[in-house]
Amino acid sequence: MRIRRYVAILAGAVLIAVPAANALADGGQVEELSWAAKALGRQVLPANDGWAAEGTGTTGGSTATADQVFVASTRAELVAALGGDNATNRGNATPKIVYIKGDINGFERADGSVMTCADLADPEYSLEAYLATYDPAVWGRVAPSGPLEAARVRSVANQTRQTQINVGPNTTIIGLTGARLHELTLMLDTASNSIVRNILFDDAHDCFPAWSPTDGSLGAWNSQFDNASVRRSTNVWFDHNTFTDGDNPDSSQPVFFGRPYQVHDGSLDITHTSSLVTVSFNRFLARDKVMLIGSSNTVGPDVGRLNVTLHHNLFTGTLQRLPRVRFGKVDVYNNAYVLDNPDAFQYALGVGVQSAIYAENNYFTLLGGIAPEDVIFDWGGTVITEKGTWARVGDTFPRPVNLLEAYNATHDPDLGADAGWVPTLRAGRPLPAPAVPIIVNILAGAGRLPV
Repeated sequence: MRIRRYVAILAGAVLIAVPAANALADGGQVEELSWAAKALGRQVLPANDGWAAEGTGTTGGSTATADQVFVASTRAELVAALGGDNATNRGNATPKIVYIKGDINGFERADGSVMTCADLADPEYSLEAYLATYDPAVWGRVAPSGPLEAARVRSVANQTRQTQINVGPNTTIIGLTGARLHELTLMLDTASNSIVRNILFDDAHDCFPAWSPTDGSLGAWNSQFDNASVRRSTNVWFDHNTFTDGDNPDSSQPVFFGRPYQVHDGSLDITHTSSLVTVSFNRFLARDKVMLIGSSNTVGPDVGRLNVTLHHNLFTGTLQRLPRVRFGKVDVYNNAYVLDNPDAFQYALGVGVQSAIYAENNYFTLLGGIAPEDVIFDWGGTVITEKGTWARVGDTFPRPVNLLEAYNATHDPDLGADAGWVPTLRAGRPLPAPAVPIIVNILAGAGRLPV
């Protein structure tokens, strides 16, 4: 009975707290939007729904005037809707609502043709030359430098200008049915009070990964571009989105210098002093690096920030950073995890420097030999509150598990059990963990909102 009430409440919530839909403009494609789509465009984050409800809350572009409501179906239209100039759009604080229609590709030119990585490469860069020059057997275990590395950096700058789409404050971006942002990064840098909903984020890949020979014992390839990135922003709500590598998975990439050629970074990273972020009802599918909260171990401006809520998200086939946390008070409740790649899986909950994760009533499906003690990883932190967890391990029946006890029994040093705070900003009382996969599988991800 309680689950049925919960589904009914959530289904109706999409129409709560919105002004009359006739506030929208009657022109172009906007007039063709359904009443529900217009209402959802005006919706604000409900009261108490996670950290993004703190202070003045998160209202996005809900107060946009009629001339600041747009439907974008190309990269050029998206840039125009966000202010007109991708280089300066991050400073456009005018309240605005942008509906995404169809598939927008970050490599799209103004004439509609789609460029390739080769089109963005600096004339002095080639991967073949890069591999020959910086092979550790030739170059050694020191960071690449010199003209070829400089050419790679210029190539990355070319891609940044093309595929990184900058968003300003007071913005709502909402996908219509089937909306996809493909091969681009949605960058919310100094974009406080923003809302992003109902979008499939697909394959934000780096054309020019960097070789980092001292990253770990074997070195690593590192890429720059996330599907979506939140930096220097507060009061941000990501809701009902799906994040994936699509038909370009990491498993299909080659191996260079004995390490996988990593062309993807995070799904949704929250870094550089950002705070008061709610991430709800999203799907994170078959990704390696998923969510990094906090960009550095350096004690400084991130202290006291990076406060994030994750609830009712689905993580399936993902390998690490679910999330990895530095400094922040991060509330992780009622999320469902399907961890089924034992050969590549690393961990789910990353306990980083001065982090304070409060994990409650989450549900884990652990397959292929992944065990409860593998879920937590110590990245230099000291504590995590973990309670109410259930897990199905292999072919066993679901049962309550204590992930922290399992971790401490197999790792040294132990992590403490008290994160030092108790969440008060929640959309409702947490569901019992056994109900979580039912609710999350029905409601999470793009395409679930009535637009």
